[in-house]
Amino acid sequence: MSYPPDPNNPYGQQPQQPNPYGQQPQQPGYGYPQQQPDPAAYGYPQQPPADPYAQQQAYGYQQQAQYPAYPVGNDPYAGYVQNAYAGWGARVVARIIDSLIIGLIPYIIVMVAAWPSTTVDPNTGLAVPGSMAGLQLGMFLVNVLVLVGIGVMKGTMGQSIGQKAVNIRMVREADGQSLPVGSAIVREVAHVLDGICCVGYLWPLWDAKKQTFADKIMNSVVVKSS
Repeated sequence: MSYPPDPNNPYGQQPQQPNPYGQQPQQPGYGYPQQQPDPAAYGYPQQPPADPYAQQQAYGYQQQAQYPAYPVGNDPYAGYVQNAYAGWGARVVARIIDSLIIGLIPYIIVMVAAWPSTTVDPNTGLAVPGSMAGLQLGMFLVNVLVLVGIGVMKGTMGQSIGQKAVNIRMVREADGQSLPVGSAIVREVAHVLDGICCVGYLWPLWDAKKQTFADKIMNSVVVKSS
């Protein structure tokens, strides 16, 4: 037995049942990929992008180190001839040049002014030489002037005039830098130890770093300039 069609539902569709939980019914798929919800739209914190270097560190890879303060190879004498200490002959020539430039004129003045005069003893009539004390004092002061002058040149210019003439210079052994003026003067005064029987001045002939006693005291070396 058939019933006449309902005027409110002419196509005979089944009425949807109410959802007591308030959830929306899932739409059936028709073969199209469903779009995933955006977490940012719901207030979830977004994950920062992965660090490509963090994974390398996790697997034991080391990042490249920064450039060292000194050149590669720990060569402190950058700008100089590598591993080339100045020869003994070049150092002697530089010393002679510096002594002549600084001390020649003062030496001449002292010799003329303080040379002891000869007097005649009235009782015997013999010539008596004057005292040498003035000449010795004058020569000592000139030697001090030469030492201080060479130290000031090495501390301010990095090398003395004599060293520049033979392409050598005095530097600190630790970092290859020039000594300050005060340290350079102390080094020149320390050459007094080298003057004992001239052993210290001859020491560079067989020393591995060609150092004098003054060099060893002040931790300095004399190297060839590039």
